[in-house]
Amino acid sequence: MRFKDKTSIVTGGGSGIGLETAKLHAEGARVLLNGRDEAKLRAAAAGFGQSDRVAVFSGDIAKPATSLALVQAAEREFGGVDILINNAGVFKPIAFADVTEEQYDWFLNTILKGKFFTAQAQQRA
Repeated sequence: MRFKDKTSIVTGGGSGIGLETAKLHAEGARVLLNGRDEAKLRAAAAGFGQSDRVAVFSGDIAKPATSLALVQAAEREFGGVDILINNAGVFKPIAFADVTEEQYDWFLNTILKGKFFTAQAQQRA
């Protein structure tokens, strides 16, 4: 098993590519799923059937404090972080001419700021 005894954080781990990636890592690794919707994360984690190898941490990683708390949760739950799958993203199709500044900031905060602050928190750990 390639990921044996490793710990992975998967942002955006409640569905889609993040969830599928987490399933691969769960074949040997301990996985901490992150996303904004705790109920969705818990439902995803239940599908793994290995509660001692999968944990959840909900929160918006665009906030530096949340990113730091996410890394700290991996340290507390599993003893550290070996792999960061920085997958979180958002998609809400809107016609180009109709995108507001608030909507644009939401995209950038999740896709860019969130990934940056999570990687920074993991690197500092």
